[in-house]
Amino acid sequence: MKNTLKNAFITLFSFILLYLVWINMGKTTHLTQSLKIDVSESYGDSTQKANILGVQAFMEPIDYASEENFKRKIQFYLEQAHQKHFLIENKTVVVFPEYIGTFLVATNEKNSLYEAKTLQEGLQTMVFSNIGQFLKTYLTTPKEVKDKIKYAAFAMKAQEMAKIYQNVFAELSKKYKVTIVAGSILLPNPSVEDGILKVNDGLLFNTSMVFDNNGKLNSNLIKKAFPTADELSFVCSAKPEETPIFETPIGKMGVLVCADAWFSASYKVLKGKGVDFIVTPSYSNGYGNWNKKWTGYSGAETPADAKASIGKLTLGDAWVKHAMAERAKTEAGVKKGLNVFLQGNIWDLGADGSTIILNDSAKATSHIGKAALVNLWL
Repeated sequence: MKNTLKNAFITLFSFILLYLVWINMGKTTHLTQSLKIDVSESYGDSTQKANILGVQAFMEPIDYASEENFKRKIQFYLEQAHQKHFLIENKTVVVFPEYIGTFLVATNEKNSLYEAKTLQEGLQTMVFSNIGQFLKTYLTTPKEVKDKIKYAAFAMKAQEMAKIYQNVFAELSKKYKVTIVAGSILLPNPSVEDGILKVNDGLLFNTSMVFDNNGKLNSNLIKKAFPTADELSFVCSAKPEETPIFETPIGKMGVLVCADAWFSASYKVLKGKGVDFIVTPSYSNGYGNWNKKWTGYSGAETPADAKASIGKLTLGDAWVKHAMAERAKTEAGVKKGLNVFLQGNIWDLGADGSTIILNDSAKATSHIGKAALVNLWL
């Protein structure tokens, strides 16, 4: 009996020791970041000296390893834009893609996470490294959530994610004196209190935020109203009628997060508030889908006026015809806008799509898989 207890104790002690060694090894961030711009181009009349700049960012897991890494990547794009004279003090709105802040969930983890080949492999590494906090969060997951594992993974890192996200975009919007639409980030029931981004108990929202040219975070948050099928199991939908507008130095701005740009309910709100231009941060996962036949919207019923295009248009053509670029004109009376897609090698998720410009008429660029700066003069 004594030997059995002794052996059990030794086994348990060895496991704990191995675990402690494992979670404390490899937390360095010396992997190389890719810093380059593949394409930069401009549309419209530059004499107006006011513009929307789309940053089609190319992101990789290592860009999220630390606040330093994330800031370095975001600042690189802004500095390149500054050197190309795309940043006009107090007269530029910079738009980053959807989900650019979401992958901050990987911050301050083991190097093996950033080198993982698949998201599942990376998720397992992160959960094991934070097993106590993960289990605590998992057990308090709201009952409405179907995928508790994904919810818990994001919720347990939410405070750290929010802090880095605000620190970086606030500092850089102030430094370059521009308004920034900071893509989006997944956070539980976020709010702004006394200028500080807070996370609260409750459901996850895919949320976009606006920072003014003094680095102040606008208290009006844009929460995605039409989550995709991939999001619905752990992300909550907002109400389209609660979509805010923003007074910027270059006019009234509407922000629609990705799929919200497909639905008439979104434009009804923006038209009623008299927006001058619309921006849409987007993310289209997978590889090669942009040029394949569109299979219809996932997550909600395809809008009636778009159903005839299923199986006939490519996904890219459907984005131009049935999302922001066309609906902004026909349903909100808006003639200027930009739709920016995330690029990168983000584990095995894939990243597709290319920036779409609304400049009286609609045009999709061909910069799939590239880091690009797409400028629209107003």
